[in-house]
Amino acid sequence: MFDERVILCVSNAYNKKYYLNEDFEQLPQQIKDELKILSVLYTEDVGGILTIGFEENGDLFLEVEADENDLLFDDIGSGLKIKQLQTDKQELWESLEMFFKVFYLGEE
Repeated sequence: MFDERVILCVSNAYNKKYYLNEDFEQLPQQIKDELKILSVLYTEDVGGILTIGFEENGDLFLEVEADENDLLFDDIGSGLKIKQLQTDKQELWESLEMFFKVFYLGEE
């Protein structure tokens, strides 16, 4: 069992970088590509840093943070975009949660 959150991927608008946790390299290429595209598009549109990962119990989370001096970051737009991603990509999120619970938490 994990004692803390596990990061799946991060997209950072400030340094224009994307990171996929190497522990998830075995994900199908199509899913890795989709994660990269939606994460980078999100941070290009709204700004800040988008982190996608898993809670200790296997629930997926999407978390956004912004530099306190970032006057262009749109808090309201960010919240709306997260809700839209949660709705539009619900099947992806559910599949990732199942993958994590089976392969990392050993649930069946």
